[in-house]
Amino acid sequence: MTLREVADRTGGWVAPEVFGQEIHAVASLAEANPGDLSFFGNPKYLKALRKCRASAVLVPPGFVEDLPLVRIWVDNPAEAFAALLPIFAPAPIVPPTGVHATAVIGQGVLLGEGISIGAFVVVETGAKIGAGTVVGAHSYIGQDAVIGEKCVLFPNVTVRERCVVGNRVCFHSGVVLGADGFGYEFRDGEHQKIPQTGTVQVDDDVEIGANTTVDRARFGRTWIQRGTKIDNLVQIAHNVTIGEHCILCSQVGISGSTRIGSYVTIAGKVGICGHLEIGDRVIIAAMSGVSKDIKADEICAGGPVRPLKEYKRSIALVRNLSKLYDRVAKLEGSTTPEPSE
Repeated sequence: MTLREVADRTGGWVAPEVFGQEIHAVASLAEANPGDLSFFGNPKYLKALRKCRASAVLVPPGFVEDLPLVRIWVDNPAEAFAALLPIFAPAPIVPPTGVHATAVIGQGVLLGEGISIGAFVVVETGAKIGAGTVVGAHSYIGQDAVIGEKCVLFPNVTVRERCVVGNRVCFHSGVVLGADGFGYEFRDGEHQKIPQTGTVQVDDDVEIGANTTVDRARFGRTWIQRGTKIDNLVQIAHNVTIGEHCILCSQVGISGSTRIGSYVTIAGKVGICGHLEIGDRVIIAAMSGVSKDIKADEICAGGPVRPLKEYKRSIALVRNLSKLYDRVAKLEGSTTPEPSE
């Protein structure tokens, strides 16, 4: 592709004297070689840009630094680069339509038009799968489960009995929807299981990453609402509700019956206690521990979690404790003992 074609496709501008120069691949700043196109959209990667070996790079408006590579000015370099990726990527894999000969389909199953059921898939009695949905090899669809249209279930996905999945939902390999919630009562010296009789509902346009688990409700439903995106290795417990268009990063754990609002961002390794209310548009920083309700629009961090400004102040104070110790020791004539390890 010529640089003029790149500029035309991305709505960008490039110097006319290099219109005919060609690129043959796309790559990151660190990995690009001559003949490649890369992009620069964040000032923290300026050092990497200066070392970049690409032939051309997408840059934001107003970028004026002189570089030995060709610059193409675009409104949003990351979005422009993403739009070009499919052109240079291998053609997408399109699974064959129909039911593989090794699949096991129960009685009363309803299959929509244009579906793809892979090898060794099991679809239990009474399940429904909508038109255009793809179910990858070795996946399991439980009795009376409902899966909507144009969904993608990658290999080794489990959707247990009576779970309900909307349209255009994507489950990556290892997702388990509808395993029993973790509920026990301690009686007569033993942990006795509480029946988990509810279900899981996943609304339209949700994506759930590999090896994430969403437990069924004790009663009622565990509910993930429209447009929410969930990373790999996330645990969502029984009766949790997650609102629309949330982002949950890897290794988040949410305990039972917690309600999370819409447009919430929960960063990696956050732990949330049960029976809490998290308001709309909340942002929770990585590795935080949430043990109390959070009001809408707050940005929080730490363990226990607190408003971000308060958390930053406490960190600054802790970092200065050694200086304070030295000052106290000096005032007391160096008689203050060294702290034990």
